[in-house]
Amino acid sequence: MPSLAQHVLEYSRGQRLLRAGHRVGVAVSGGADSVALLRLLLELRSELGIVLAVVHFNHKLRGAEAEEDEHFVAELARLHELTLHHASGDVAAHALKRHVGLEAAGREMRYGYFWKLLQTDLDRIATAHTLDDQAETVLLRMVRGAGTRGLAGIYPQSTWQSALINQPRCGTIIRPLLAIRRPRLEAYLGELGQPWREDMSNRDLRHARNRVRHGILPRLERNLNPAVREVLAESAEIARGEEEYWQAEVARALPAIWQTAGGLKVGSLLALPLALQRRMVRAAAESLGLRLEFRHVEEVLKLAEENSGSSIALPGGWKVTRSHSAMQFCSAAVKPKAGDYEYPLRVPGSAEVPEANLRLEALLVAASGQTAAGALLDAAQLPRELRVRNWRAGDRFWAAHSRRPKKIKELLQERHISGDERKLWPVVVSGDEVVWMRGFLASSQLRPPSGAPEAVIIREVTPSAE
Repeated sequence: MPSLAQHVLEYSRGQRLLRAGHRVGVAVSGGADSVALLRLLLELRSELGIVLAVVHFNHKLRGAEAEEDEHFVAELARLHELTLHHASGDVAAHALKRHVGLEAAGREMRYGYFWKLLQTDLDRIATAHTLDDQAETVLLRMVRGAGTRGLAGIYPQSTWQSALINQPRCGTIIRPLLAIRRPRLEAYLGELGQPWREDMSNRDLRHARNRVRHGILPRLERNLNPAVREVLAESAEIARGEEEYWQAEVARALPAIWQTAGGLKVGSLLALPLALQRRMVRAAAESLGLRLEFRHVEEVLKLAEENSGSSIALPGGWKVTRSHSAMQFCSAAVKPKAGDYEYPLRVPGSAEVPEANLRLEALLVAASGQTAAGALLDAAQLPRELRVRNWRAGDRFWAAHSRRPKKIKELLQERHISGDERKLWPVVVSGDEVVWMRGFLASSQLRPPSGAPEAVIIREVTPSAE
């Protein structure tokens, strides 16, 4: 039987997680999984040709225990003569500010720190997600409702891309232990005589993941299938392959069906197989920053088969109206008029606006070190696809130094902009909120907070100048 290190080596090579010369930060919390990951990569670093460092983020949630964890990790790094990258953050305060749970807030701050390191000091950060974590994730998503995208679970590697002006960078998180069970890692540490820290919050049954880990999965193992964790992990592997295939199919077929002004061609949509119809509707909605549940997708498809003139309501104040040949997505709050324009703007990406003789670019940049801070938008609060359109009656914008959002009509009047130029004045919206307006700084309500890893800049490029 191959050794545990050999298993990790083969998995890393099979998934192409590492290559010689990579500077790899190992995310070490002090728990058994992350300590085992560090020891395994230390064992393999010569064969892999990588340079190791230790990364630790203190969430400040467990008082003295958290401080002792940090001291333990620092001593581990010192013992093995590794560089230590460490930071801390008030996760509880961040959760309150962002209106999210502690787990989500902790992940947001932790991965924000990871992103910062990947822009400067490291090429990869390795986290200690295991096969057990994968099984728990798949089961949780299954019972909450998920398609193949959700059932794909945790990916062996995740890459973020950032379009820094003249300096494109990417950051990759790798998970070399995703095919390894947690008990095998603990046995490995026992053989080495390597201690680790126990996080007692992992026993708190108020958290859904802990109830799955300590209650539901053990019962399934005893009463249904002793290999249920492996089966769930295999299901995630199958779902990832399916998802990759469908993403390619959607990217190929969507341009022929999805019109830039927010309309789906009904005849072309209904000619597709049902599975692809569902994905087309979901992808079209997501291009507008709208995430649909399964029941909403089914309602849209039912509308496609009805007579023109019908409409349905969707979340976030959106609605879809069925005409003779198309279904139009639009906000129920703002009715487009003749002569209005609207185009998708991906982040990062660009959009041509011939009506205003311009092209807009949306760039993902590192939030720190930017000289034009007033032009930055918080990437965490924006979808990956915005919309650029002319302003509409009732639109408001949080201009710089303003105590309230002002009507765009008033802002344009103050600058003596009139006639057709005023009618076609471009804005960028997320949902119904105007986040950018030509000639103004970015929305003051969406500035990135201190310590944010990345931000969005929207800039104007005049086609004739290229």
